[in-house]
Amino acid sequence: MTKKPNIDISDTIQQIGNDAVREAQKKNLENNIPNVYSKNGVLYFQLPDGTITMENPLEKGELKKRLDTLISASKI
Repeated sequence: MTKKPNIDISDTIQQIGNDAVREAQKKNLENNIPNVYSKNGVLYFQLPDGTITMENPLEKGELKKRLDTLISASKI
C-alpha cells in the first residue's frame, strides 16, 4: 500500500485564494486601476505608480470618467 501525502484541503484553498488575489492586484495596476484596501474601516488606494493614498482616485480625473462611462453603459 502506498501512503498518500497528508494534504490539508484548507491550506490548498487558502493558497489558491491568495494566488488569485495577487494576480488580480497585478492586473489592476497593469490596467491603471487602483487597488483598494481597508484597515480599521479606512479606505486606502494603491495607485499604479505605487503611491498609497486615502484620496479616492475614482472621484476625479480620468478614472472618474471611465467609471461614469461604465456605469452609464450598464444602465442601457
